[in-house]
Amino acid sequence: MKKIIAVVIAAAVLALIVLGYINTASHSAHHGSEAKLDPKKEIFSHLCDNYGWEVPFDHGTRMPLPIIVQGEDGAWHCFSSARLMPEGEYEGFTIAPDGDYAGKVVQLRPDGSQYRPVDLSITKNAAALLISALVVILLVMALKRHYKRNGMKAPRKATGLLELIFEFVYTDTIVPIMGREAKKYGPYLMTAFFFILTMNLLGLIVIFPGGANLTGNLAVTGVLALATFLITNLTGTRHYWKEILWPEVPTALKCPVPMMQLIEFIGMLTKPLALMVRLFANMLGGHMVVIVLILLIFIFTNSFGSAAVGGGTAVVSVLLALFMLALDTLVSFIQAYVFTLLSTIFISMAHEGKHEPAEAKNE
Repeated sequence: MKKIIAVVIAAAVLALIVLGYINTASHSAHHGSEAKLDPKKEIFSHLCDNYGWEVPFDHGTRMPLPIIVQGEDGAWHCFSSARLMPEGEYEGFTIAPDGDYAGKVVQLRPDGSQYRPVDLSITKNAAALLISALVVILLVMALKRHYKRNGMKAPRKATGLLELIFEFVYTDTIVPIMGREAKKYGPYLMTAFFFILTMNLLGLIVIFPGGANLTGNLAVTGVLALATFLITNLTGTRHYWKEILWPEVPTALKCPVPMMQLIEFIGMLTKPLALMVRLFANMLGGHMVVIVLILLIFIFTNSFGSAAVGGGTAVVSVLLALFMLALDTLVSFIQAYVFTLLSTIFISMAHEGKHEPAEAKNE
């Protein structure tokens, strides 16, 4: 009975998420009814960052966020984004509808040109990052409180699931690879795992506090990959740097032309690039497929002008969207795990000889 209830709840949650996607797409289609619906524009309008957070099931209304900008004269301005939406202007600032600064706050000059100010605004993505960090802190503190109150008694329900995931990633993945070094780098690796997982899952939810496409943003995945890159290279052993600067190959391959050193240096740079692009592409692709499936309903309806065609398309699109959302949930876990696994391997390679996996696992 409990399994049936769990399945029903999961299906209901997925259905609500799909309804949210349908609502946002419906608003887009209605908004563009006077002009031809541009699927590409609508897709990226949902995937990109903005200065407001969509109200649940009402894409036309957005919760305002603070805009903090420095004007061309050096003065700082702080005001609500509600003053600029839709197509508003306040203190000489507006959101550019098109051009090089499309979707960004710009300052209007007297001659009609635009100036891009220093922008420290709390955008949707910035707010979502703070929310994701808060969620991770709350999850970890919940597990800590359990052991503080109950000693070594195994937790149950949600806390038990959290501990199961923690044990799988740390004990069964990080420790066998890093050995004694796991205690030193485990906190960063586990933080990265839960942070990415939280961002992935929140990104699948249309309604607040979800909906921000964080891991589908190169800036976010780039910073995460940069963190692994810095830890790997700043804490690398002398043996690690020797293999990069003077690898054990015939001298003709490394002097006078530093061919091998160049290859090793390129390899050092491609590792964080692989982390960045892998996470970005997988999560962006999942979001994009779901939005495209929902937009198909309105594309077919507008093309054929028939409610029957739209209804038939809706059934197929919703079923496929539900399947993709379920698949994206799995991918969210997999991508967080893969990022953590690869980061563990890269850091471990930079500490070759310092860790003993077999002994550490038997402790």
